[in-house]
Amino acid sequence: MGDKDVNGSSTINELLSMVSYDQWVLVNPSGVRPSGRYKHAAEVVEDKLYVIGGSRNGRYLADVQVFDIRSLEWSNISANMDTKSTKSDSFVSDQAFPASAGHSLVKWENKLVVVAGHSKESSDTVRVWLLDLETNSWSAVDTSGKVPKARGGQSVTLVGSRLIMFGGEDNSRRLLNDLNILNLKTMTWDLAETKKAAPAPRFDHTAAMLGNQYLLTFGGSSYSTCFNDLHILDLQTMEWSQLESQGAYVTPRGGHASTIIDEKWYIVGGGDNRSGAIETVVLNTSKFVWSVATSVMERHPLASEGLALCSTIMDGEKILMAFGGYNGKYSNELFVMKPKPINSLQPRLLQSPAAAAVSASVTAAYAVNTAAEKSIEIKHPDESNMRGVQFEKTLNIEIKIDALNAEKKILVSRIEDARDEKLRLKYNLEEMNNSYDELVKELQSVRGQLAAESARCTKLEAQIAPAKKRLESLSSLEQELEALQREKSQVEEEIAVAQRQRSGGIWQWLTGAENNLEE
Repeated sequence: MGDKDVNGSSTINELLSMVSYDQWVLVNPSGVRPSGRYKHAAEVVEDKLYVIGGSRNGRYLADVQVFDIRSLEWSNISANMDTKSTKSDSFVSDQAFPASAGHSLVKWENKLVVVAGHSKESSDTVRVWLLDLETNSWSAVDTSGKVPKARGGQSVTLVGSRLIMFGGEDNSRRLLNDLNILNLKTMTWDLAETKKAAPAPRFDHTAAMLGNQYLLTFGGSSYSTCFNDLHILDLQTMEWSQLESQGAYVTPRGGHASTIIDEKWYIVGGGDNRSGAIETVVLNTSKFVWSVATSVMERHPLASEGLALCSTIMDGEKILMAFGGYNGKYSNELFVMKPKPINSLQPRLLQSPAAAAVSASVTAAYAVNTAAEKSIEIKHPDESNMRGVQFEKTLNIEIKIDALNAEKKILVSRIEDARDEKLRLKYNLEEMNNSYDELVKELQSVRGQLAAESARCTKLEAQIAPAKKRLESLSSLEQELEALQREKSQVEEEIAVAQRQRSGGIWQWLTGAENNLEE
């Protein structure tokens, strides 16, 4: 199936060199492994995988586990409380970060941002925490604006310097489908007003950004069902639409994990409360076509709910990393996969007009990000003084700078991708030339074999001709033999009749002689 256990690897490069593309590999790490868990959060920062919190056996967790991707070693960091930036209300506790599950984790600058999540420490609104990776210290953030209701199982996506949060489940177990935006520079929340029908309320779904203009959501759970629908939000028009995808059928699921590499959105795990999803599915976001990258056995740790999935680049090699989850038991295993590079030579599939239009827009959005950034500005209709105007101007400048930086990164990435594509095409061309030469040689060999077989057939036909003639003569001999056998049978019958006649005459002669003597 789609997973493999590789022993004896001491570095990630050794591990990746032993496996092929689109195959999950179980990592055998050094160090003290974290306890099994689900509904945790994970993020990669500078060759390290950070895992925070989660749930195990009904208990929430607050630990910070770190996996060194290069050395394949687990470690635990003791994050302290940053007393200079904590809140002054009941949210502050002796514990730096409250044990939580169902929270979201995002890397921003040199910090990890933890948003929302369920915890035993009650709060009416969403809480935000920062983990400073330079000092390993926690700080609670006092956000302002239209702070959303507390929740867990939401999706949180980074766009420039803003977080977009969608859906989730509040403390009263009410399902949500609202859209909230947090400005990380001002730590101000805003409730976004969207157009057209939003996705149904849900939790444990996933979301991803396409080209800094489109928010894509997939799947999730309600209390009665699981979803496999695909929705997209245009951040420029703030309009929701449901996409009609093509390709492989993707089963409804919640509690899955996802990440985007290039134009591919990878979905791993999840389930429908009856069984776990065994397929690792991929959505080509330029065509909105589903495919199955690989699959695992049932009850496999990757066929779990509440696992975490991250992506990173190690020495030019793009990799996926999946950790944890629950499928009847809590997993603490880590799996790695090398995704197959994009094949630009694949034929385009026919799409519906709506999907084709969105697809074209998504492709353009990967190159142009400024319009998308403008679409998520936080509006302040009540600020009419000069301070408000100056704030808006500063915000617009920051947005443009973020957009230009994002565009620069995309252009650099496209150049690198073009170089990689050139090398790949060159390699494929060499492979095709080698294959052509081998096929020509094989064709010549087959032609020689056919000529030899043809000569052999001619020789056999020449040898068979006399045999046919002999068989024809044998047939006439058989007919003559049958005629002789019939003549023989007739002669034998005539002899037998004659013998019987001669035998009857002698008895008659003897009988007549006896009668004469008596007289």
